[in-house]
Amino acid sequence: MSTVAKPQTLTTAEFHAAVHALAPTVAVFDCDGTLWSGDAGVGFMRWTVDGGLLSREAIGWLDDRYRAYLRGEVSEVAICGEMVQIYQGLRESEMRSAATEFFAARIEKNIFPEMLALIRQLQARGGEIWAVSSTCNWVVEEGMSRFDIPPGRILAARVAVVEGFVTPTLIDVPTDEGQGRVPGARGHPAARRRLRQLHPRRCHAGHRPPRLPHRPQPPPC
Repeated sequence: MSTVAKPQTLTTAEFHAAVHALAPTVAVFDCDGTLWSGDAGVGFMRWTVDGGLLSREAIGWLDDRYRAYLRGEVSEVAICGEMVQIYQGLRESEMRSAATEFFAARIEKNIFPEMLALIRQLQARGGEIWAVSSTCNWVVEEGMSRFDIPPGRILAARVAVVEGFVTPTLIDVPTDEGQGRVPGARGHPAARRRLRQLHPRRCHAGHRPPRLPHRPQPPPC
């Protein structure tokens, strides 16, 4: 007769001690559900829809793509990439401004203080801290500024920006599916090379499947 181990509940101090006992030189953290509660990717999509940043045409296109995903005709990694590509033609400055307002209003209050403290402790000990998310880089980079994690140590869904404008050219979509790659995506070469070179004693917190978009609704007339 098999037995099932019960999950262990730790205090904040015990949790921190367990991580420090590993003596990680590098720590890689997921964001949603690990560093903060809630889904920043879906939340940002709703924020930009409600704020009128996306056109009705763009909302309708994404709605069709999401319905195709539900029918099994579009992969998870593809839909995650399209959630960033949908902003093509907009100025990147608009995206960063929207991400700044969104994070401050909706996500910052949900940051887990225990995780913020842990990252501060690891950084104080010289640890190299990374963040990985399938949310767009504008939101993730804004969030990571609270943790003092620089853009060069962030893997997030991103597209190329040309002369200040968002393009549909995918650079990276970090997900579990298909090794986190999309056909045609170039990836974040410097970051991925660094991750391949990491010391084997590392801490990867919050590894989870990619988020899927909430089907956006057109704004009221």
